[in-house]
Amino acid sequence: MTRPKALLSWSSGKDSAYALAEVRRADDIEIVGLLTTVSAAYDRVAMHGVRRELLERQAEAAGLPLLAIDLPTPCSNAQYEAALDVALARARADDIVHIIFGDLFLEDIRAYREQQLAAHWMTGVYPLWGRDTRQLARDMIASGLRARLACVDPRHLDRAFAGRVFDSALLDELPATVDPCGERGEFHTFVTHGPMFTKPVDVHLGEVVERDGFVFADLLP
Repeated sequence: MTRPKALLSWSSGKDSAYALAEVRRADDIEIVGLLTTVSAAYDRVAMHGVRRELLERQAEAAGLPLLAIDLPTPCSNAQYEAALDVALARARADDIVHIIFGDLFLEDIRAYREQQLAAHWMTGVYPLWGRDTRQLARDMIASGLRARLACVDPRHLDRAFAGRVFDSALLDELPATVDPCGERGEFHTFVTHGPMFTKPVDVHLGEVVERDGFVFADLLP
């Protein structure tokens, strides 16, 4: 029986990476590529601030082609939606019917995604949806997933967390007001190891900078 084709919305972070591992484990959907938005001006993953070179290394380690959507800087919501529409139209023409997301519990974000996909007769798949994020974070680490915090929102989390390894010690130190998976945008991660990769994507920590109200840890190959 032919499995339906899907792209995975790839942020370079732990949630999308763990979603990839979970869908592969279930083996009922064929993932044919990683879909990522990139800030063209900085040549980095939008919001996470991760260099394109590292993004490409992740795709290689995952054994999947990378489909990058280049966005202007600054980028209005209308510009983002127009660029996404082009990518989704191309995907649908290739018989891709699903986009897989690592979303966890934000209902408004899921509804927004479904509205965008419906215009192309596509649907979203959410393998991590509704899981307790405290347990989910521990499960990710137990699976062998390793990541670093690439971006921190200093309104919710001290800037000293930028660049740190996402591990049990970090989870123990998070303020009670911060979601353990950073689902509300408290932090974003870059995955270096895990069951979704055939080889590690090793990085070392470069400069930590504050830009546009966020703290970014420059991760270097």
